[in-house]
Amino acid sequence: MKIRVYYEDTDSGGIVYHSNYLNFCERARSEIFFKENIDIFNAQLGSFVLTKANCEFLYSAKLGDLVEVTTRIVQLKNVSVILEQEITRENKKLFRAQFTLAFVKNAKPIKMPQEIKDLFEKLLI
Repeated sequence: MKIRVYYEDTDSGGIVYHSNYLNFCERARSEIFFKENIDIFNAQLGSFVLTKANCEFLYSAKLGDLVEVTTRIVQLKNVSVILEQEITRENKKLFRAQFTLAFVKNAKPIKMPQEIKDLFEKLLI
C-alpha cells in the first residue's frame, strides 16, 4: 500500500514523527480486510488487539515522500497472528516491525473466523 507523507505526519523539521510509522502499518493492515470486503470492525464478530510490537526505525521518511507498506504473515495460529511489516521509499527500507495480534471478543481470546484465517493464509511467507 502506498502512502504519501503529509505535513500532519511530520514534526517541525519535516521528518515523519515516530508514532506515524505505526499508523501507516495499521492503515495497511486495515486495507487487507477492506479489499476483501471483510467487516473486521464488527463487534459481534470479534476484533484484533495488538499484544506485541517490535519496531526498528532505520531511516527517516520526510514530508512529500511516497512510501510503501508491505505486509507478510510470519505465523498464523487459531487465535493469533504475527505480521511483519516494512515501510520503504524507492526500495530503501525505512522501518520494519513485527506485530503480534490476538483475536478477541468481550476481552477474551477466541478462535478467529475461518474467512479471516483463509485470508491470512494467502499472505503467509
